[in-house]
Amino acid sequence: MTDARDPEPIVSAESALRAAGLRVTEPRVAVYDALRALPHASAETVHAAVVERMPRTSIQSVYNALGDFADAGVVRRIEPAGHAMLFELRIGDNHHHLVCTSCGAVRDVDCAVGHAPCLRPSDAHGFTLSSAEVTYWGLCPDCAAAAA
Repeated sequence: MTDARDPEPIVSAESALRAAGLRVTEPRVAVYDALRALPHASAETVHAAVVERMPRTSIQSVYNALGDFADAGVVRRIEPAGHAMLFELRIGDNHHHLVCTSCGAVRDVDCAVGHAPCLRPSDAHGFTLSSAEVTYWGLCPDCAAAAA
């Protein structure tokens, strides 16, 4: 099964955590499930979602889970300039992001051209490239309409 926002198959939190070698705990499952519902979420947004399910969950336990997930390759961390660090479950495909300069909305956009790293620099200075991270900045449709 797939999600319209995410071309990757949907796997259970438990399966994803076990596959990454992480211990399955209720807080980790809640964090994973929150990210599935809230792509491009900040730790604070994930915490708010998890607290609805597990009221005693601390923001620190959410940060710990997200850090563990990122280290294990379960989530991707993105850091648009001027915005909080965001997390997403869509990994491994070297996709890029559109960020609204007005409201901060973030959307996925597939690889710019071809396969990873999608873009080739004019001079790689001897680096062996594996990925490219591109952020496109502009107004989302709602903000562009409001500005017109």
